[in-house]
Amino acid sequence: MKPLRFILVGLGARSRIWRRIIGEHPECRLVGLVETDPERLATALAQTPGTVGGSTLEGIAADVEADVALLCTPPGGRHEQIAAACGAGLAILAEKPLADTLVDAEAHVRAAAEAGVPLAVGLNFRYLGVTRALKELFSADRLGSPEFGHFTYERWRDGRLPTLNKYPLTMSQPMLWEQSIHHFDLMRFVYDAEPIRISARTFNPSWSMYDGDANVGALITFQGGIEVTYQGTWAGNWQKMGFEWRTECERGIAVQQEMFGALGYALRDDSELTPVSLPKEEPWVDDARGLLADFVGHFQEGTPLPCSGTDHLNSLRMVEACIRSSEGEVTVRLPETMTMPETMRTTPP
Repeated sequence: MKPLRFILVGLGARSRIWRRIIGEHPECRLVGLVETDPERLATALAQTPGTVGGSTLEGIAADVEADVALLCTPPGGRHEQIAAACGAGLAILAEKPLADTLVDAEAHVRAAAEAGVPLAVGLNFRYLGVTRALKELFSADRLGSPEFGHFTYERWRDGRLPTLNKYPLTMSQPMLWEQSIHHFDLMRFVYDAEPIRISARTFNPSWSMYDGDANVGALITFQGGIEVTYQGTWAGNWQKMGFEWRTECERGIAVQQEMFGALGYALRDDSELTPVSLPKEEPWVDDARGLLADFVGHFQEGTPLPCSGTDHLNSLRMVEACIRSSEGEVTVRLPETMTMPETMRTTPP
């Protein structure tokens, strides 16, 4: 079977990881690089022999035979890239979020569907060992049904660091679009339920380096009556990250105390948490490997497309609902048409 051939679009921070794991995968091959910065492009081409480089996806797609356009570009302004991929018949794997507005994301999903090309989004946190173990705790019914919980993420994210992409500094809602989107997706994935109602408030503390709101607080109601209190910030005023995702269930609790691990559970009368054994992982890399393996499996083995664009829209609707709620100080009801994609189900519908 021929390797899956990738054109990598955008050579920012995330592209380094994708170049590494594509190079390591025996059934993948990197054939093209697209970047508007000539110096950055020249450096990447020197590091990846055998690839062709250029400033546009349309131009590179005309020069090389490829199967996939991997978009590591900022989410705003992807219309030309999506159009070029669709025109060349290339499947699309895009870094999250797919777009920085719901309207644009819906347009991208529609364009891919009309062109008949698969579109997936890089929601790599679904592939963390701790995420899979937490989902298994609930699906195994060890603790009973989840009913309420809280999700807290407190971080001082220095957006000026050279290892981080710079575009979030000027986004109108950087925390929501770039970070909370991961957390919302994790809630949907782990709870196996869709949101139906959101009340939210976003704001920016005086010391924030971001132009847009770096703080989010929300109360989210999911199908089945699960209530989650969410607090997220990129402007937490301490270098040490604070993370806790605690879920209260019918017979006990599940608690994740670190972003990449520290998972435990307890029944109501237990005196201590029982730790859950987790695999050793390289954060950001092994989870991306898992996503890539499922993506390749879709083309070579016919398995379901992971993290489809249509699925991703349901998480983006949560972001939009938070913005609408904060602007109007109201509770926003999510569309009743939102349904759980087959690739997320752990039990029959």
